[in-house]
Amino acid sequence: MKILGPDPSLEYPPNPEKEKYRNFESGALIDRVFKTYKVMHTKQTVDFVKQKHAEWNGCTHAQMRMMDAIMALDQLVDESDPDVDFPNSFHAFQTAEGIRQAHPDKDWFQLVGLIHDVGKIMAIWNEPQWAVVGDTFPVGCKFQNSIVYRNDSFQDNPDDKNPSYNTECGMYAPNCGLEKVYMSWGHDEYLYQVMKFNNCSIPEEGLYMIRFHSFYPWHSHGDYTHLCNHKDLNMLPWVQEFNKFDLYTKTTEMPDIEELKPYYQSLIDKYCPGVLKW
Repeated sequence: MKILGPDPSLEYPPNPEKEKYRNFESGALIDRVFKTYKVMHTKQTVDFVKQKHAEWNGCTHAQMRMMDAIMALDQLVDESDPDVDFPNSFHAFQTAEGIRQAHPDKDWFQLVGLIHDVGKIMAIWNEPQWAVVGDTFPVGCKFQNSIVYRNDSFQDNPDDKNPSYNTECGMYAPNCGLEKVYMSWGHDEYLYQVMKFNNCSIPEEGLYMIRFHSFYPWHSHGDYTHLCNHKDLNMLPWVQEFNKFDLYTKTTEMPDIEELKPYYQSLIDKYCPGVLKW
């Protein structure tokens, strides 16, 4: 059964103060954020991304349950995020509860809100944060101007000077589809690969949210549509709907996680049960 797209007339939360989020120019955390992106934009190349797919896609690093992975994120503070400086597990439950409030009939959407950042567990397993967190972008083609710190951070990336990679489409055919595009390596792609490897039953709309929620140049700035096919463009409104909750539920009011756990465990048991391979 086809899932109807989100209603674009509905906005959550009402009239959010959007200008205070994703400020990459000033703030207490800005030096840490820029340093993370500078290294990321230097080292994320086609060769590096292919190496990481080979290293992680076989899911041989650990075996653990989804809720344990979520709670493991308590050890992590995202060094690329200018908005928050508290552990990721709090953001997971905040996002899920925001979606639950607005979409009470879509339990898979609520679960995606809970687990969307779980791929950051790579950082706990010694992957550097510049290869785990932050906005994502395609490698193997021109780095578009909407990428964070585009003008100040790619000078030392060899792909930026490679004529096979620095044209508009680079190594890809026009409208080839995002499925055929290598994204910079990070928690989005990793969790997507974990979901596929373990045959989790989250709908395709939810898998797109997981795989592309950090792809801000696409879902928030309209770039890279020349690489998209019809499926990608049909899924885009779902990724944009998810972004409302990913971004605007970030507050210092912490949810009562122990109270919420039983409900979300029931969703985990429905869509990605048991011990998963990571």
